[in-house]
Amino acid sequence: MASYEIRPLQLKILETLKILHRVCQEHGLRYYITAGTMLGALRHGGFIPWDDDLDVAMPRPDYDALIAHADEWLPANLELICAERDVNYPFPFAKIQNASTTLIERKHISYLGGVYIDLFPLDGVPAGKVARWLHFAHYKYLQRMVYFVYRDPYKHGHGMSSWLPLLAQKLYGRESIQRKLRNAMTRYDFDSSDYVVDHDDGAKGVLPRSIIGEPVPVMFEGTEVNGFADPHQYLSRKYGDYMTVPDVPHQRQHNFYYMNLEEPYREFKGLL
Repeated sequence: MASYEIRPLQLKILETLKILHRVCQEHGLRYYITAGTMLGALRHGGFIPWDDDLDVAMPRPDYDALIAHADEWLPANLELICAERDVNYPFPFAKIQNASTTLIERKHISYLGGVYIDLFPLDGVPAGKVARWLHFAHYKYLQRMVYFVYRDPYKHGHGMSSWLPLLAQKLYGRESIQRKLRNAMTRYDFDSSDYVVDHDDGAKGVLPRSIIGEPVPVMFEGTEVNGFADPHQYLSRKYGDYMTVPDVPHQRQHNFYYMNLEEPYREFKGLL
């Protein structure tokens, strides 16, 4: 279990979700709470008690619009970070982080920022089984290359474990591998596809677009946010018997290495 109090963190990232909701309402953008956040809304009326993050998904056109206008639409203390805006950012999805806080996820991770909500793009996928298999095989290869390109090749010594990262870094630069991964993810248009996916879930996360539908209001921690059109179908596919609370050993959380909800990460960075 986490070594810090969960509730203050939950309330801090809830503030970010409320602001995102307002921005999307003002600018006509679609978004949905998803994964454990959607599960928490239905089962607990808000956060899963031990959960220490927030998950949001956006159809790719809306996701790209938010990236393009984040600096003008978001308040000064919130920063949208993604590979499209920062070549040193190692993930194929975005985060909205609170710059007035500090967060180090893991001891050896090099990317320092503030507490955040995850923002996943939703893309189309092919309907045919063979085309879908080829799509995800290509995606998984590129995803693995991204991991090796950003990894310290000598993390586990100078032996055989360093060979793949060194080869990947010789073949691809950070910008080029992220561009290839994005091109693969966006090959099929969200709005014209019958099946869609948050690629972070892989092939098992493919959904008929009708399950996602248009954003539907759902209550989360006493505030109205947006969820999928058919959340019960979504959660059943993802979690099975989602209304049963798991026992303690299966209650997953991050247990972040370092977190400070009062100190801006840029000031902390100066101490490193």
